[in-house]
Amino acid sequence: MARDILSTLAPAPGSRTRKKRIGRGQGSGKGGTSTRGHKGANSRAGSKHRAWFEGGQMPLARRVPKRGFNSPFKVEYQVVNIDTLGKLATDGKLQNGVVTPEVLARLGVIAKAAAPVKVLGNGELKTQLDVAAHAFSASAAEKIRAAGGKTQTISGRASTNG
Repeated sequence: MARDILSTLAPAPGSRTRKKRIGRGQGSGKGGTSTRGHKGANSRAGSKHRAWFEGGQMPLARRVPKRGFNSPFKVEYQVVNIDTLGKLATDGKLQNGVVTPEVLARLGVIAKAAAPVKVLGNGELKTQLDVAAHAFSASAAEKIRAAGGKTQTISGRASTNG
């Protein structure tokens, strides 16, 4: 029974079409100009255009408005507030009161451990923590030290593609 089924298998009607062979004589129906039309752009051999060419229309890159200046060297920090660190400490999620970007990424506070982290001073901190980050706001550093903790600025430029 299985042999009968296998021997009758065929592709669905219309799913297998032959390649259009242009420029193979007048009898093919695709001879003469070979679907390129008469004269004009791209009608002759060797003619090509850039992928973003819009046929003489004003290109998209020139149509859209441009404002200001976009620095290619801008560093985008992942922001963590003092109250978040305090909550992690009170919940017992921090070991030995040590906070690093790796720990924050593991706990899901930041998206990537490799991207730079900045600690901001929003909230209160009552627990002594040793915090390592790429940047601190003045109020955050003050609050961490007031609670008896230490701040350590991670030097070097953090990779922003990790």
